[in-house]
Amino acid sequence: NLDVLPVTPQDVIAAHMFRHLLFYGFEQSITDLRAETRQFEISEAPRLPNTAITLGSNATAVGPSRAQSGSTLLMINSHQPLTGPVSWYEAHLQSGEGLNVMGGMFIGAPALGVGFSEFHGWGATVNQPDLVDVFVLDIDPDDDNRYRLDGEWQTLEQFDIPIKVRLWGWLPWTVKEKGYRSVHGPVMKTEHGTYALRYAGIDEIRQVEQWLAMSAARSFEEWQDAIALQHIASFNFVYANAEGTIHFIHNAMMPRRAPGWRWDQYLPGDRSDLIWDDYLLLDELPSVTNPASGYVHSANQSPFQISSEGSNPPIENYPKESGWPTRMTNRAIRGLELLEADTEISPADFSAIKHDNAYSTQYRGYAYLRTIAELEPHTDDEASALDLIANWDLHTDKTNRHAALGVCILLTEWQGERTGEPLPEPRDTLQECMSSVQSVSGRLDPEWGSVQQHGRGDRMWPAAGGPDTLRAMYAERLDDRDDYLTVVAGDGLYYLIEWSAEGNQTILGTHQYGSQMTDPASPHYLDQAEAFSMEVVRSPGFHPKNRTIGPAAYTVSDQ
Repeated sequence: NLDVLPVTPQDVIAAHMFRHLLFYGFEQSITDLRAETRQFEISEAPRLPNTAITLGSNATAVGPSRAQSGSTLLMINSHQPLTGPVSWYEAHLQSGEGLNVMGGMFIGAPALGVGFSEFHGWGATVNQPDLVDVFVLDIDPDDDNRYRLDGEWQTLEQFDIPIKVRLWGWLPWTVKEKGYRSVHGPVMKTEHGTYALRYAGIDEIRQVEQWLAMSAARSFEEWQDAIALQHIASFNFVYANAEGTIHFIHNAMMPRRAPGWRWDQYLPGDRSDLIWDDYLLLDELPSVTNPASGYVHSANQSPFQISSEGSNPPIENYPKESGWPTRMTNRAIRGLELLEADTEISPADFSAIKHDNAYSTQYRGYAYLRTIAELEPHTDDEASALDLIANWDLHTDKTNRHAALGVCILLTEWQGERTGEPLPEPRDTLQECMSSVQSVSGRLDPEWGSVQQHGRGDRMWPAAGGPDTLRAMYAERLDDRDDYLTVVAGDGLYYLIEWSAEGNQTILGTHQYGSQMTDPASPHYLDQAEAFSMEVVRSPGFHPKNRTIGPAAYTVSDQ
């Protein structure tokens, strides 16, 4: 769409400010406020908030004490939609000033989001602590643009918001809406009240500076200095380097809130002492460096369960008001089980952990699965389905004939847990999943690889993995005529990196499609997809010795 041209530096900064809010769930607060009635009580008493994680990613580091032959291992494996503005494309950035990094970028981003250099690398996972506060304003009954604060009336700031539209699809027109702001932040007027929002990173425009500083760092100390800038509102980071250092931090611009209030509810807007201005410092956030276990594993879980017992940040050391996530994903539980069971993790072991496609019996959804498996059948078809479920080994390999029904049931539980909605009755879920599997494949026991496929257009390949497995795959039926589901999110660009005890670096990775994601005529539009579906990784050519074809170099800017 050429209407967006020319792209300005201000556009890049604005895109980062807007996009980052979506990663920590800001839009949910807006959705709640647009409901017909007020969705939360006004806080009166303290309680630990509980926020749900709705996005996914994995990042894992293994130190020399846990790895075979004293190596250091790093997995970079963020899960995104496979297409669109927040899908990864791969880039190798070099500059005359010494920058030499490779990794994943989003459209419009001038710096890596995840990546590595010869010295070190980092992965990122969504964390979503409680970073949004909603204040209920006490509005003057005689003037809806005045609100009470500390016993005095204040006037809302008003401003015009120009919105460009096209009438009849071709006539450009600009309409204006009124915007409002209080000392708390932006204001929404609704039928059930007037609310102000205050959120992490409000008015913060320096995200790009921190992303660039992370890429430019050449040591753990310099990378920590970049993190300490605290311009990025959220994301966990997992770090590893050639010297054997591994590190986890639950990064967040975490508000320094007044104690004794329920910050997971709405707050009274007439008290200035509740309007926070500061954030917790870097050393006040949950983190661990070189734990005794020798590994850290981040998969969108509680920051207090990212390693083995005795190697986690102690939860009692951190403020209750911060609303730290407490949820455990299957990817977290299964990953920790596999890492804990292997005391000498080889690169091959590490790859097997990354591509593991099983659910843990300790996973929350397993109890729901067993409840359904233990139902008494009412029909012969139900008996067949229940037998498939009861005898499922919880793996999602391509030839597995039990996985289609099992994944459908676990996905139902997973979606219910994410949204907070009550789970359907077990038999209703059984019937729905039987119908869904049969409508796609024509039978109750299709091979999983015939149901779940990866690719684009008419070029498709079977794919293992499933929702919330370490081999993360989220698939949808894109066309009612399809007899398969197409992978649309989850694993995309990912890397497995090893620094040997001697300091040699080995990098393996893959991309879900190829280096040219938007031009179907390009030979690189889909040239990695088949290998991706087969879980075959390759050297991305970061080191010149690993390049089979000389890469083309493009000058992006001389500024």
